Amino acid sequence: MIAFEYLRKGLIGLANAHKAGTMAGHLGAAVAAGYFFGEDQPGLPEGVFRGVEGELDRIVGGEEAIWFNARQAGLSPSDLFRPLPDEPPRPEELGTIAEALGRNAGETRQSGHNVIFASIGLRALKDHPDLASPRVIDGIRRLTMGFDNAHAGRGYYGKDQGWKNGNQVDVPPDPSFPPYESIGQMVDVTIGELIASSGVKKQGFGGLWHVINHAAAIAELGRIGFGDLARQAMPAHHHHVRLWRSLPDVEEELGPVIKAEADPRDPDYWLGMLKRDEARLTHRIKTLYGYHTIRRYVVDPGTVARADDAFLDLMA
Repeated sequence: MIAFEYLRKGLIGLANAHKAGTMAGHLGAAVAAGYFFGEDQPGLPEGVFRGVEGELDRIVGGEEAIWFNARQAGLSPSDLFRPLPDEPPRPEELGTIAEALGRNAGETRQSGHNVIFASIGLRALKDHPDLASPRVIDGIRRLTMGFDNAHAGRGYYGKDQGWKNGNQVDVPPDPSFPPYESIGQMVDVTIGELIASSGVKKQGFGGLWHVINHAAAIAELGRIGFGDLARQAMPAHHHHVRLWRSLPDVEEELGPVIKAEADPRDPDYWLGMLKRDEARLTHRIKTLYGYHTIRRYVVDPGTVARADDAFLDLMA
């Protein structure tokens, strides 16, 4: 298992993130997601759990310092994890986070970060109401509200067109890709997209990391009792997939996709030279949690095997 203290730290990181900006939520969300990965898969070898904890320590220690300007914010990445004052829990106020998410979940916001961060926080506080202090709840609510006017994320369209934010990209309706009717259908599309495009070099809209994590966040909202929010959020994921599909293959310019040699559920994976640039420190952990969250919905063994193989393209 992953030590429970990491869930506490993750919640603190999420609660403090709004002080530095919405993207600072990556740090606390990844630490909490690392805990959930262990909680959801308790039968994995201890070497896997120790490997994950080592990555979480790097995050808490401030190693991935790309998400905000520390000088401008007046605090460092590691400062986000400083303990908050003790307060009696107020789990009855959890709905204020859900209300905040309800105001922006229906649109694609920053590649789904609004839903991803809030869903992780809601699961943690729903599972462990003793951690639902007023400061934690208010901090995650403020972080969620920070996405109200955010654009859909950015995508790279090659040297000629460069980067565009999602609001600048025209993705006309596709009759062959109808709106989702269920969480299961959304998961099937996400798994299919992973299998079809994991080896294609695309850049932007959070990559398949976020397509997966966005779907997992919505699925978890439905599972933990926020079904209306989950249904409201599904069109945003549908649009997210369309944006992802609009990106060109830029392998000739940026090089090929690199595949991990071992599965992260194997202790040997954590002994190798892991890439930690390009936001891989936080995204590796969040996507381990996200992928294995939606993988549970897939029943066909052949599809699971193909998805597990494609997933290694995200884990180098």
